[in-house]
Amino acid sequence: MRVLLALALVAALASGLALAAGVWRVPDRWNPWAPLVIDATPNLLTRYKLDRLATAPQRCLAVLSSAGWRFEPLPDTAPAPGCGLSNAVRVQAMQQWAVGSAFALSCPSAVTLALWERHVVRPSARRHLHADVVRLEHFGSYACRNLYGRAGAPRSRHATGDAIDVAGFVLEGGRRVRVARDWQGDDDAARFLSEVHGGACRFFDAVLGPDYNRAHADHLHLDRGPARICR
Repeated sequence: MRVLLALALVAALASGLALAAGVWRVPDRWNPWAPLVIDATPNLLTRYKLDRLATAPQRCLAVLSSAGWRFEPLPDTAPAPGCGLSNAVRVQAMQQWAVGSAFALSCPSAVTLALWERHVVRPSARRHLHADVVRLEHFGSYACRNLYGRAGAPRSRHATGDAIDVAGFVLEGGRRVRVARDWQGDDDAARFLSEVHGGACRFFDAVLGPDYNRAHADHLHLDRGPARICR
């Protein structure tokens, strides 16, 4: 055991010296201080790098710019207690998707959406539906309101632009896959929706769908926040 500990210490010391001398360089995808790259295969550091964007607005905008989206930064606002936007953008189009009405999201939430688009939705659509998604259908993102619109309830994550409600997708050729209609069943559309729901949990903090409650029967709620739930 002492020999193994000594060898580990020597290896760690050698690695540190190699790094300091520039002889050996940690690949960016395994370097926790390297910028997040949306196209890079996600790993154990992805969520850590994503979380760091919450306190680095300019870095977040730079990462989102690499996604090929059409968006504009929004000024910080605080119209009411617990409501407002900070480090936010208005998304007008994603790289390969139209989005209908433009929507406002915090920049870290937009980057999270981009990760989901690239690494979950696109491959899942090709695998189950044999087509690419060309349009995201949504019920909106930012809204200054409480949970379920109830008086006295805590603020929703929508109130800070950290959530979006996804209603469905339009595929090339015009086929529509809708949560309200296609969630139940055992066909390709249901399998696709189940997979993109589960895959969203890899990147978002709270993911709620029709199996959670009746209020989510027609959409997938995706948010970044303190709650961790995948239902």
